[in-house]
Amino acid sequence: MAITNLVCASSPLTFSHKSTSLLSLYLKKPSLLSLTTHSLKTRKPRPTTAAQSKGDDSADAPDRLISAVCYFYPFFDGIQYGKYVITQFAPIQALIQPLVPAIRAFKSFPFNGFLVFLTLYFVVVRNPNFSRYVRFNTMQAIVLDVLLIFPDLLERSFNPRDGLGLDLMMSVDSTVFLYLLVCLIYGSSSCLFGQLPRLPIVAEAADRQVL
Repeated sequence: MAITNLVCASSPLTFSHKSTSLLSLYLKKPSLLSLTTHSLKTRKPRPTTAAQSKGDDSADAPDRLISAVCYFYPFFDGIQYGKYVITQFAPIQALIQPLVPAIRAFKSFPFNGFLVFLTLYFVVVRNPNFSRYVRFNTMQAIVLDVLLIFPDLLERSFNPRDGLGLDLMMSVDSTVFLYLLVCLIYGSSSCLFGQLPRLPIVAEAADRQVL
């Protein structure tokens, strides 16, 4: 009750002219909050640019085509291992027949395989301008071709003429050829569909070379 009477009994506040002028000047000044609000309203929003970078294993149409073509290199280089399979199975003959002109052109010069190897390795694999997708698939094809050294050395070392040795060599050559054929079909078709083929035996070696 005493506090109510005190509030009611208090005389109204009166401001002098000087106090009124200072108050009006203060009110005319923009506050920090108003300046901040004004700057936020007038500031133009920065244009947001979405980063559109291809992933390491992503590929566009040219990358897919280049990668698919690379798998023909080890197949052409090891076509001689199919001499037994091709003569025995007509479907494989029909499958290889459209590739005969390209195979003849590849085999026309003895150093074509070595030149293609140098070109693919130094121009494609070691070139950062190509995507990792292209470089990885190219390196897989190169490693696959390098592995052909082992059956070649085996055939040159033994070269059996008949008997069990010849049967064993025919089995090794046929296995190598069928492996090359499967790698060609699987690798090229996967690349054309934009997938990343990982060939058994050679994929890990290609990963180590393509950083």
